[in-house]
Amino acid sequence: MTDSDKNERFRQYRRKFLGGIAAGTTALGTIGASGAAAHGWNDRPGREKGREKDKSKRQMEALNRGLVAVPTEDGVLVRWRLFGTDPEDLGFHVYRDGERVNSKPITDSTNYLDPEGTTDSTYAIRPVGHGRVKKAGKRRKRGGRKPGMSKPVEVWDQQYKEIPLNKPGSVEGEDGETVTYHANDASVGDLTGDGTLDIVQKWTPSNAKDNSQPGHTSDVLLDGYTLEGEHLWRINLGQNVRAGAHYTPFIVYDFDGDGTAELAVRTADGTTDGTGTVIGDPDVDYANEDGYILEGPEYLTVFDGETGEELATTDYEPARGDVADWGDDWGNRADRFLAGVAYLDGERPSIVTTRGYYEQSMLAAWDFRDGELESRWIFDSDDGNEEYEAQGNHQLAIADVDDDGKDEIVYGACVIDHDGTGLYSTGWNHGDALHVGDFDPSREGLEVFQPHEWGEYGATFRDAETGELLWGKEGDGDIGRGLIADIDPNYEGAEAWAGIPLSEDGLSTWTAQGEQIRENPVNSMNSAIWWTGDLQRELLDHDFLGWDEGYGVGWIKKWNPETEELDELKSFDGTRSNNSSKGNPCLSGDILGDWREEVIWRTDDSEALRLYATPHETDHRLYTLLHDPQYRTAIAWQNAGYNQPPWPSYFLGHEMDDPPKPDIELVDSDDDRRGRGPGRGRHN
Repeated sequence: MTDSDKNERFRQYRRKFLGGIAAGTTALGTIGASGAAAHGWNDRPGREKGREKDKSKRQMEALNRGLVAVPTEDGVLVRWRLFGTDPEDLGFHVYRDGERVNSKPITDSTNYLDPEGTTDSTYAIRPVGHGRVKKAGKRRKRGGRKPGMSKPVEVWDQQYKEIPLNKPGSVEGEDGETVTYHANDASVGDLTGDGTLDIVQKWTPSNAKDNSQPGHTSDVLLDGYTLEGEHLWRINLGQNVRAGAHYTPFIVYDFDGDGTAELAVRTADGTTDGTGTVIGDPDVDYANEDGYILEGPEYLTVFDGETGEELATTDYEPARGDVADWGDDWGNRADRFLAGVAYLDGERPSIVTTRGYYEQSMLAAWDFRDGELESRWIFDSDDGNEEYEAQGNHQLAIADVDDDGKDEIVYGACVIDHDGTGLYSTGWNHGDALHVGDFDPSREGLEVFQPHEWGEYGATFRDAETGELLWGKEGDGDIGRGLIADIDPNYEGAEAWAGIPLSEDGLSTWTAQGEQIRENPVNSMNSAIWWTGDLQRELLDHDFLGWDEGYGVGWIKKWNPETEELDELKSFDGTRSNNSSKGNPCLSGDILGDWREEVIWRTDDSEALRLYATPHETDHRLYTLLHDPQYRTAIAWQNAGYNQPPWPSYFLGHEMDDPPKPDIELVDSDDDRRGRGPGRGRHN
């Protein structure tokens, strides 16, 4: 997993002789890096010049080990979390039905394939080394478990855990039609303070509309569930929040550092919280004859994660203002919302809310502290920042692009700094996909891969800190999909491809240096997942059944470099994808177990969720991706707009370096203050 001396010499060579040069300028169709961004890349201090980094530790949720046991053809695969704060040589023992099954501590991975295990078995783990057992022994558990041992878990009956849902009943729509609900986007956070991730599930009505489509919609609902299917609460956003993919990004995160997650979302008059309390006027309806809601107050509300109770509400920013300022006068562009969470001070998370990206673009940042919402800053592309207009995407990303210890907001083709000022704008325009990560390990820092809807480039690969164009590709029309992932070990770093969805028109497939690998793009562009035991990423997508159905059946496939085809690893039969041709699951990410990722799909009747976990063993040991702040915040913003896969702040792929130790502080819930009593043993 670590670099050899040979690889290190190669990287030093690349940095010395190729730094600042747009790699891949000899590739077919490549446009050289002659266009520096506005606020040009060559006049900003970079990492090489000793930018001072904030030394604060970021507050992160304190999770338990996320132990999971899944049946496989060869026995039972047991997987658990390594924390980002664990010592490097921490080992683990595995216990089946109370008896240890490994002969010596497991130190080279955080999984164990037990050939003798069955679906009737139970499993527990116990960390050993660095005094871990002795320390944990001070808090001995009930039931005679050994000191430091986790709570035992049962083996799943199959490769997924089915989580029952409280599906809403049908309602009557504005025109008298019967409206049904399906489980759409989801997010996770520790809602109850027990160290386990819980689920917030959005319910979308069948009469939901794109912003470009007129028509009245029914209410959007948000539910809280434990992984065991306990229904914690339901929030009804009410008649003044329109239903559709761009109206309701919701963020689940521990904003105030009390050890439990809250929910932040845009609300309006008529929103009902999880305790039945209505925000504002419960009766007023601001929808016009076309179903658009272009007047009336808008709010930002933070809800309690355990009860769904409203904790704080304030006027929503960015405010609507004059609808025509956003690019049209009928509400398509004025109501394009995104949201995220960012460590703007380098230590505590802030809420980010946005409005607009086709023309005017505005972003706002908020702190939720001591039960109050306080505005941190507002960025407006009309306020002397005209070069930032029309640069936003159908999604955003959060990353510390300049390595100062504080997060920036990657807003499509531009970046907003942690203090609410513009870092740079490329002028390369809006796009439908966005990926931010360390995709080229031969160079310093992060990169951004982005397809574009119009303009000089169909797809670009740029330096995330400076906006420097590393390589760009011409394209005709709306290049509506693009993906980057390390799928082929024959090339250093990640591979990238882009094209027009549901068509034969596509750009090529390239290396991270912009060199063409094959003439056509890989035949999947929606998402990616770390699923198998190697370090390559697999592709997460669906077989789309058509526009009338509006969904598909999901799958995972792996790129075969020898055949240059995709080999299917898993078909998620009995489930449905979300968001039409985009083929999204409810959520994908590192939810349980080791560093590999899980995926949540809705069942075909939306009566339940299915949480799928990998059956593949691995000999790679990485701390949980949830303890990389960039990755964790990506899980939070995944539901905003067009869903994108989460990326960590370091290169994760073939011949990767050891990931850097995260500068984080794990925050437990205040059990006494919340009436729970002391000590829930979340770390076990």
